Amino acid sequence: MNPRTIKLHDCEFNTYMYEEEIIARITMLAEQIDRDYAGKQPLFLAVLNGSFMFASDLLKRVTIPCEISFIRLSSYQDMQSTGHVKEVLGLKEDVAHRHVIVLEDIVDTGHTVNNLLQQLKERKPASVETATLLMKPDCLQHPLEVKYVAQTIPNDFVVGYGLDYNGLGRNLRDIYKIVS
Repeated sequence: MNPRTIKLHDCEFNTYMYEEEIIARITMLAEQIDRDYAGKQPLFLAVLNGSFMFASDLLKRVTIPCEISFIRLSSYQDMQSTGHVKEVLGLKEDVAHRHVIVLEDIVDTGHTVNNLLQQLKERKPASVETATLLMKPDCLQHPLEVKYVAQTIPNDFVVGYGLDYNGLGRNLRDIYKIVS
């Protein structure tokens, strides 16, 4: 396929990952989760807004009994992590003695996931793991172990497939990388 260029606000982006590749990687994660959580009935905790597409496509492929809930956290402004995580919409489910899998669109600095994992661990789950569509290992500022990673990427700003640039781009089927 030929790369496509799109413009969001004041920036141009080129195709980085096509939908077919994204789905193939999500399918592999689902199979791994099915094996790892056989007989455990995990609670998936999707971090909104960015993870909605990833959560939807992953859960369509997970075949074990499971539940899903949503939490909204934020640490982004424009293209930069603010380093300050604020909870917007909280978790209502009791996670005590449950196997919890946090679903993220992207892990870069790790501020959001680190903060959420600390909050969850206070609620005494049986286990907590993280699954992310994208991970930027070079950006991590916390010693996080992310068990399920669909794709590692360099420190490029990306949009699409749930990821946005100031509200735009979440609806794109492919993932795009900034060029200007």
